[in-house]
Amino acid sequence: MPGVESDLHSIGELARASGLTVSALRFYDSAGVLAPALVDPVTGYRWYTDEQIAPARLVAGLRRVGMPVPEIAAAVRAEPAAVHRLLDTHLRRLSDGLADARREITRLRALVDPVPPATTTLLLSPAELAAAVDAVRFAVGADPELPVLSGVLLDVEPDGVRLVATDRHRLALARAGASVDGPPVRVLVGVDLVDRLRTLLDAADAGPVRLTVAGADLRVTVAGRTLAGTALPHDFPDYRRLLREAVGERPGAYRIPVDVAALRAALTDPAAPTVAREYGGEPLAVTVLGLDDRGGLRLIPAADIRAADLSAAGLSPDLLAGPDPAGELRVGVNSGYLLDALDAAGASQLVLELDGPIAPLAVRRPDDADTFSVLMPIRL
Repeated sequence: MPGVESDLHSIGELARASGLTVSALRFYDSAGVLAPALVDPVTGYRWYTDEQIAPARLVAGLRRVGMPVPEIAAAVRAEPAAVHRLLDTHLRRLSDGLADARREITRLRALVDPVPPATTTLLLSPAELAAAVDAVRFAVGADPELPVLSGVLLDVEPDGVRLVATDRHRLALARAGASVDGPPVRVLVGVDLVDRLRTLLDAADAGPVRLTVAGADLRVTVAGRTLAGTALPHDFPDYRRLLREAVGERPGAYRIPVDVAALRAALTDPAAPTVAREYGGEPLAVTVLGLDDRGGLRLIPAADIRAADLSAAGLSPDLLAGPDPAGELRVGVNSGYLLDALDAAGASQLVLELDGPIAPLAVRRPDDADTFSVLMPIRL
């Protein structure tokens, strides 16, 4: 044993060489991250090889930047390219966490030293605001345990307002241009107030909508009628981060033009192919989307024997036999959610963006980059 140990490093020596403490090395041994090359069966002393110094230094660095232990374990065993991907993912997580911390500190400063809220006033087109509300209203959450999702976020920018709604299963965004007087502001408007506003917009004969935000106080004036309310006291999720994670830049995604009327007819046909799944203990009929041999959209049945063929020109009367000509693309989606998204888009032609079975499905207008919805896929 002494002759063998002379070629190894004790745990103290590895600690000095790597920057990890002895207790940390013991922890990473017990966690299966960095096991010693040899453990003396009599003394229990741990011994490490020269080749373990570099991994130990990697562990020390990853620990300093707060990477979770499972990811540290993966990095120690991964190829360099995979380690770089882990580092990129962790860096994005740190950036998002820093942004969240800054918002929290800003709120804490306001609690410590409150100042009168600034007032922001917007002048908007009634028709444009109504279209934006219609584009996102279907995605508002109804779960009483998630009140933060029970409204529409108004994210006021220097030249307009972005409307955002999500129920975790789907996310919808739209934008209305506006003349803005005051600082940018984010305010969460309860669905009841949103619906009352939408009714006023239908009654509007002429003139712009005046929307005033002062802290949590909201006031809307439309055609001589005024609606007042209070914003919800919740922090809406960072939808920009959700978008980066959900759609982001996806160069390999399929962007498929579809005729909305044809797709709606196919989805609502009693003979439309579906696969049976279960969600929350209840049966769920899942529509499976795929590609035909022309790059158009088709609905794929459970057995993948026959499929309704769809194209941008409309519904084909032919049924395809045999396997999916495109090979592998399968995206499961709640057909009711997809129908809601088609209706909310308010267009006769849309683009569906598909990027594999576990990537979100985007429903876009071809001529409006600011209005679209995202549906979470159902694992097949």
